[in-house]
Amino acid sequence: MHIVVCLKQVIDPEIPPRYFKIDPETNRPDDISSDMVMDSYAENALETAIQLRDKVEDATVTALCLGDEESEAVLRRALAFTADNAVRIWDSDWENLDGQAVGHILAQTIKTIGGADLVLTGYQASDIEEGLVGPVIAEELGVPCLTLVSDFIMNERGFRVTCDVESGYSLVDVSSPAILTIISSEKNVPRLPKVKDIRLARSKKIREMKSDDIYDLEAEKCQPAVILERVFIPERNISCEILPGDDGTLLAEGLAEKLLDLKVL
Repeated sequence: MHIVVCLKQVIDPEIPPRYFKIDPETNRPDDISSDMVMDSYAENALETAIQLRDKVEDATVTALCLGDEESEAVLRRALAFTADNAVRIWDSDWENLDGQAVGHILAQTIKTIGGADLVLTGYQASDIEEGLVGPVIAEELGVPCLTLVSDFIMNERGFRVTCDVESGYSLVDVSSPAILTIISSEKNVPRLPKVKDIRLARSKKIREMKSDDIYDLEAEKCQPAVILERVFIPERNISCEILPGDDGTLLAEGLAEKLLDLKVL
C-alpha cells in the first residue's frame, strides 16, 4: 500500500500578535521574522499515515509538499516522523496559488510518482482555511473524497471512515484509492520524534521536482482562479474614560448616561 500525505508550511499560529505583519507588496503574511512550521492539520494527517503504515505489511508513506526551499524543513520533520519518502515540488511561477491550483499540481504530482492507494491531507490549512485541496485532488484523480475524518480502519472494501458531522459522527465505507481530509482527534496526536530519527532525517534524500517533471500539468490550471486583492490587520482604537467621584449612586447614574449616549443601553 502506498500512502501519500500532503503537507504545508505555515507561519507558526502561536506567535504573539505583535510579531504578525502583512507584506504590503505581496498582500501575504511577512514570514521573514516569523517561525515557519508544519500546518497542524497536516501534522495530524502525517501521524495518521505513519500509524497506518506501521499496521500494514509492505506499506510506505510518501510526504509531499508544494513549496520553495524553505519548506524542506517540513519534509525533514516528516522524515523524522519516519516517513519513507519525501517529495518537494516547486516552480518560480507558483508564488500566488489558490486551493484549486494547488490541488491540480498535487494531483498530477501524485500521478507522476506512481499514484497512491490512499491520500491524506489536513482538513484545511491554518493560514488560508479554504479546505479545498483535498476535494480538488479527488476530483482531479477521479476518486472518492471524505472530509472531517477523525479516524478510520481498513476493511474488506477499503476503509471504514469516521467523519464528524453536526449531530455527532457518521461511519462511511469507502473503496481504495480514496482521499481523506483529517481533523485533530485524540487518536492522531502528533508524536515527538526520537533523537535518532531526527538525526537520520537530516541526511535522507528529498526528491525535488519541477513543473517540467510532472505529467499532464495544465498551465491554465496552475494559475489562481481567485485573486487576493488585499489583506490587512484591522486597526483598533481603544479609549478609556474614568468617571471621577466616590459616590456609587452618582457613578452608576453617570455610567448609565454614558451607555445611553453610546446606544449600548
